[in-house]
Amino acid sequence: MSAVEQYARAHIVTDTADTAADEHRAVPIALRYDPEADPRQVHVTLPGPHEWVVARELLEQGLRVPVSSGDIRVWPCGRVQAVMEFHSTEGVAVVQFESKTLVRFLRRTYLAAAPVAR
Repeated sequence: MSAVEQYARAHIVTDTADTAADEHRAVPIALRYDPEADPRQVHVTLPGPHEWVVARELLEQGLRVPVSSGDIRVWPCGRVQAVMEFHSTEGVAVVQFESKTLVRFLRRTYLAAAPVAR
């Protein structure tokens, strides 16, 4: 099993002062999944660097219905977008993705985690 890493462009909206000027500008986001380290988690790295660990199941469910766990919320936004909201002591970051980007990433994670036939 090998790790899956995918880069995406997303729009960040936040209430923190250091990125307020970047609102609504597409920025690079890294999505990473390592089935050997933890097959239930994905890592989302925002510019800054800010890394969040998200349950893969939460990400998948959030493409269909609003869900939350702790400081992270995920929900569909219209027919082609999904939103991830991250809460921290520094503020709130809201990241808007194209749903197909997250679907493609999740498919790759399930392929990476699938047992190899011998």
